Amino acid sequence: MKSIEQFIRENIKHLKPYSSARDEYTGRDAIFLDANENPYNSPYNRYPDPLQRDLKKKIAVIKQVNPESIFLGNGSDEAIDLLIRAFCEPRVDNIITIDPTYGMYQVCADINAVEVRKVPLSESFEINAEAILKASDACTKLIFLCSPNNPTSNSFSKNTLADIIKNCNSLLVLDEAYIDFSAQPGFLADLDNYPNLVILQTFSKAWGLAGIRLGMAFGQKKIIDVLNKIKYPYNINFLTQQKALESLSAETYKTEWVKELLDERNRLAAELLNLPYIIKVYPSDANFLLIKVNKPVDVYNYLVDQKIVIRDRSRVSLCEGCLRITVGTENENDVLLKALQDYE
Repeated sequence: MKSIEQFIRENIKHLKPYSSARDEYTGRDAIFLDANENPYNSPYNRYPDPLQRDLKKKIAVIKQVNPESIFLGNGSDEAIDLLIRAFCEPRVDNIITIDPTYGMYQVCADINAVEVRKVPLSESFEINAEAILKASDACTKLIFLCSPNNPTSNSFSKNTLADIIKNCNSLLVLDEAYIDFSAQPGFLADLDNYPNLVILQTFSKAWGLAGIRLGMAFGQKKIIDVLNKIKYPYNINFLTQQKALESLSAETYKTEWVKELLDERNRLAAELLNLPYIIKVYPSDANFLLIKVNKPVDVYNYLVDQKIVIRDRSRVSLCEGCLRITVGTENENDVLLKALQDYE
């Protein structure tokens, strides 16, 4: 495989990044007269740590990785966008995705004028390693794979994923947003074995923190350094960092939530199968269920009238007739099931 430096865009290699006041001095016990901050209203008057050092140390312990292998972004979407900006030359390079999958890979590529090559999943939502590798060429800089996948809810074989990582001549971005709900382990423990691997995870799902917009990217230090070089100086605000630190100190809540959601996912799947107009409930490794129904738009509109909002995925590739249901609390799921039982 090429070295990481060979993937980086030439202008990014030579870019002189902005140096903030908090980059130049990282101590705490000082009189700060360097950043033109208002001296009142502490601690909110101060710019946050641009590299989120305390937060990364805490994450590193929980995830068992080196802090220098962590990039934190405004949701995983920031990392997706920065990876494309750093490694893909507009109107020259391309990325590969599967189809169907998370839509922001396409959106970020479109914004950056980068070609997207889609490799369809099988009818049973399985990945085709040979087809992905065949779609790649000398201008393929990134391959995005989401496992467990959204919206299909299934994990891909770890051996198949490893085969693609080892044999592709590009960076492979593995989006593990839903990994906490999967029986299959992710690749974080194997990160050091794959120099071309970037893993995305998030605080939005299992941690219950979608509102603070905090995503994680894990990779070799050379890759993380590039992302830090081109990100906005203070991309993670003070309140987000504080809330994340607070939540990481109470990890038992996250563990309990995941267990409850898995129990509810199984119960919801079993109950849905009893409804005559539901054709199929797909196996799920995520915190949502993909179901195939008769007249999906009618069912969707009916639920909206009942003030129950799910996602219509019936126009997505390979998902004709499908709706996506997020697993809620026991009470929310009871309300949903009662509404669906009353549907005619």
